[in-house]
Formats: sequence, C-alpha cells, structure tokens
Amino acid sequence: MENQGGRSQFAGNQFKENSRNSNEAAGTAVSDPIARGKDAIGAAAKDATDSAGSDLQAIRNDLNHLKDTLSRFMSQASNEAVKSAREVTSTVAGQVSDVASDLANRGSQLASSAGEQAKTFATELESMARRNPLGALAGAVAVGVLIGITGRRS
Repeated sequence: MENQGGRSQFAGNQFKENSRNSNEAAGTAVSDPIARGKDAIGAAAKDATDSAGSDLQAIRNDLNHLKDTLSRFMSQASNEAVKSAREVTSTVAGQVSDVASDLANRGSQLASSAGEQAKTFATELESMARRNPLGALAGAVAVGVLIGITGRRS
C-alpha cells in the first residue's frame, strides 16, 4: 500500500503542481490583457484630457474674440448714435432759429406798424382838436368821467 500510497501521493503532488502551473499560466494569460486594457484606458483618458484641454482653449479664444468684436460693435454703435444725435440737434436748432428769426421779424413789423398807426391816430386827434377845440375838450371830460366811474367800481 505504501507503493500505492506513494504513487497516489506522487500523483497528487504532480496534480497540485500541474494545477499550480496551469493557474499561473492562466493568471499570466489573464493579467496580460488586463494590463493592456488598463494601458489602453489610460491612453484613452489621456487623449480625452488633451482633447478637452485643447477644446477648452479654443472656446476661450472664441469667447475672447467675441468679446473684442462686441466691444468694437458697441463703440461703433455709440459713435453712430452720437453723430445722429448731433445731426438731429443741429437740424432742430436750425429750425428753431429760423422760426425765432421769423417771429422776431413779424414782431418787429407789428411793432413798427402799431407805432405808425399810433402816430397817425395822434396826428388825427391833434388836427381834430385844432379844428374843433370845444368838442375836443368835451370829449376829454367825457373820457375822464368814464375812467373815474370805472375806477370806483373796481
């Protein structure tokens, strides 16, 4: 039995050894793809990080360019608005000046006309008073009485 036991022990040891070798071979066979997968994932992550970084930089550049463009646009728009406001102000001021000048001329003409009519009226009264002095005196008394009556009522 010892022989058989020795053999079975030998066979058991050999089985364990074969099993261990196959496990090691299987472990090596499994660990290589895992390591390659790990390396591939790391490389993909690095590429994704680099790509995201370059995309982020491109976005920053685009935003800076957009900011500059918007700033130029706002500057031009404000310059145009100022020019338009100046033109409108100039036009309105010219129109107001023309109207004021026209009104001043009309007022001057009215004052001149009123002055001439007053002179004509005064001259007419003077000639009437020279032709009829008693009538002029009676008219002056009547006007004075009317002014006196009107003054008492107020």
